[in-house]
Amino acid sequence: MTSLRETIRSARPFRAFLLGFAGAGAVVAALSAQAASRVNSDAPVNFAADRIELQDKQNRVILTGNVDITQDDMRMRSARTVMAYTNTGGDTEIQRIDATGGVVVTQRDETARGDVAVYDVNRRLITMVGNVALRRGTDTLNGGRLVIDLDSGLSSVDGRSGGSSVPGVNGSGNGGGRISGTFKVPKRNDSKQ
Repeated sequence: MTSLRETIRSARPFRAFLLGFAGAGAVVAALSAQAASRVNSDAPVNFAADRIELQDKQNRVILTGNVDITQDDMRMRSARTVMAYTNTGGDTEIQRIDATGGVVVTQRDETARGDVAVYDVNRRLITMVGNVALRRGTDTLNGGRLVIDLDSGLSSVDGRSGGSSVPGVNGSGNGGGRISGTFKVPKRNDSKQ
């Protein structure tokens, strides 16, 4: 029969594991919330590229070569982008931005990378698929798909590489259906025991 003291001592590693797991969950939640900290999605969208083709009958603009799009403090870079728009009352209003080819979205100290990104301007959602990597400082998350909600400031990473809720968003992901990551932990002070 084990004593209460032995039971408590043997439970310490499990308790440390649970506390570590809970701490990692808190870091994931903090990273996800900060990864998409609020963007003024009503701010104008500015763009630049090596080549711009206006397809007025299709209500779209095709940008190719070093595409650089900014809105508020958010920046999206890619090799090619198609911007769908509407004309209302003489004003051009962007509805959707489809970016392909090494897409990088940055805001403050957060960076998200993926093969494809779709910015649904009306829904205020950015969906990235294919080899998604989310970085903030030394913290990292890798997966198949990242969804950033610009209104709520929340983002989520999952292992899926396709099946997006945004029409036309499919991509090749990490294929494993799993998410991986690395989080920094506080240094241990061995003098206290």
